Amino acid sequence: MKSEKFASASRKTFLSAIIIIGAVILGLRLFQMQILNQTSYDDKTADNSIKMIELSPRRGVFFDRNLKLLVNNIPTYTLRITPADYNKKLNEILESVLKVKPGYINNVLDQNKVYSKYLPLKIKRGINFDIVAWLEENSDNLPGVDYIVDMHRGYPAGVYGSHIFGYAKEISRKQLKKEKEFYKLGDFVGYNSIEKSYEKVLRGTKGSKFVLVNSSRKKIGDYKNGADDIPAVKGKDIVLTIEAKTQRTAEREFIGKKGALVAIEPVSGEILAMVSSPQFDLKEFSYITSKDFLNILYNDPGKPLFNRATMSVKPPGSTFKIIAAVTALDLGIITTSTTFFCNGGYTYGRLFKCHGVHGNVNVIQAIEKSCNAFFYQLILKIGINKWSEYSRRFGFGSKTKIDIGQESAGLIPYSKYYEKIYGVNWPKSILLSLVIGQGEVSVTPLQLAQYTALIANNGFAVQPHLVKGYIENNTKEFVSKNYKSFNVGIDKKVFDIVRHGMYLVVHGAGTATRLRHSKYEISGKTGTAQNPHGEDHAWFVAFAPFDNPKIAVAVIVENVGFGSTYAAPIAQKVIEEYLNSLEPDESEEVKTISLLKKTKMGEAIAN
Repeated sequence: MKSEKFASASRKTFLSAIIIIGAVILGLRLFQMQILNQTSYDDKTADNSIKMIELSPRRGVFFDRNLKLLVNNIPTYTLRITPADYNKKLNEILESVLKVKPGYINNVLDQNKVYSKYLPLKIKRGINFDIVAWLEENSDNLPGVDYIVDMHRGYPAGVYGSHIFGYAKEISRKQLKKEKEFYKLGDFVGYNSIEKSYEKVLRGTKGSKFVLVNSSRKKIGDYKNGADDIPAVKGKDIVLTIEAKTQRTAEREFIGKKGALVAIEPVSGEILAMVSSPQFDLKEFSYITSKDFLNILYNDPGKPLFNRATMSVKPPGSTFKIIAAVTALDLGIITTSTTFFCNGGYTYGRLFKCHGVHGNVNVIQAIEKSCNAFFYQLILKIGINKWSEYSRRFGFGSKTKIDIGQESAGLIPYSKYYEKIYGVNWPKSILLSLVIGQGEVSVTPLQLAQYTALIANNGFAVQPHLVKGYIENNTKEFVSKNYKSFNVGIDKKVFDIVRHGMYLVVHGAGTATRLRHSKYEISGKTGTAQNPHGEDHAWFVAFAPFDNPKIAVAVIVENVGFGSTYAAPIAQKVIEEYLNSLEPDESEEVKTISLLKKTKMGEAIAN
């Protein structure tokens, strides 16, 4: 009995000691945590309850040269799902509300499994307000489902600009791997043309917002009342060189036609209008583009996605005869007194035909009447290498480096080119095709427009471009963009001579006399390029007014026939539309635009 009592008392003492020691240790630990390390644990607690929301900036918008809004941002709602918090049992309900096919949500989630499950995925853009109201009403029963206010592009001026503006869409996974420092899944990025070339200017700077969330990751308030939030910075607004009315006129004239037009201000290199036809509606790219629409574009034989203005290369026809005239005059091979005889053609091994019987003609008359026989004889005196050299001075055979990319260089052959094909003794009759813009020579409409601008501006030009500059967000000051200029190094007297010939094409006995009654003095050159696959291509290049050129134009209409019949009338309407826009107008709108140009170009935007 004594041993049992002893054991029992010892046990009690031992257990009491353990309890006391444990209490002391626990007390000390609590003191350490609550008093000594309070700040550290407060920070960890805050970390666990704070959620950072990335704020996407609005993209910069586009204005025309007169501050007419061309491309803007339209608010839209986007439904998102955060996979970590989402229950796939909700798929059927959400797909019914969104009016999408069964499996739609699973497909989006499966495609993006490689990304963090805590990263919200954009499921459906452009949801209407009824869906937003339903989401708000049922938010407690939709874990992991939310919506944000997104932006998509709008085109308020009625300008298609299919191959000028480009479009913005969700970044691809392939591109995301290269650009992951700035972009995240679901971000918009520019594709094609200006949207792509000026992406870093347009995209702005991302911001961040910090919110407090509960254990269910539901927002319960703003962290520190937003003191640590960083606002997103809107992308810069861009001012384009194009004139909205002139662009609309050009687009309208190409409805139902295949071809292209480029209009340039000769002194500045600014593109006033640019059309590639067929066109397509950029609004279809504002949301998730339907496969049906894309299939239509890809399978269209007219290739609407192809930019004919900068990438299509074709023989320039008789518009290219002026190169030979400039070369021969500048080298002193001929003067305005030099004549060649035309009896309906010229025989060089075989008969090379002309459009008529012109008799003895000088260089001015040869341009006016587009006399093939004159230029056949002239090129034999010039030789291919000098002809090629002067062609390249005007920018042919190389890219203009226009600021939207997507450009072809074309081809200007020279002697070594033919030596590789035919040997040293290649047939010189090839020259007779080249001089009238046929054979292997190929150019783009953009190159021909630059060439025409050079003729109008005495051989001086600025790199063709579509962006004048941008508007600073804070100051609303306009910041102009600088471009390279160049001079072909040819005497002004030479340009005076060939311009006189181009004037007579319209105002003499030339091939475009139907434009003579235009409100403005238009000077030009027609061209009809042979097409082995069907009807010939119609070309026309022109500038106006004659005494003080403000616009230079190149037009091609494919598979229709003569340039004077099909291309020249389009050029006339575009020229007249633009020159009309330069005439004094005392309307309040024009006064406002004039004032903005002199002071702060973007002030109207803030208002």
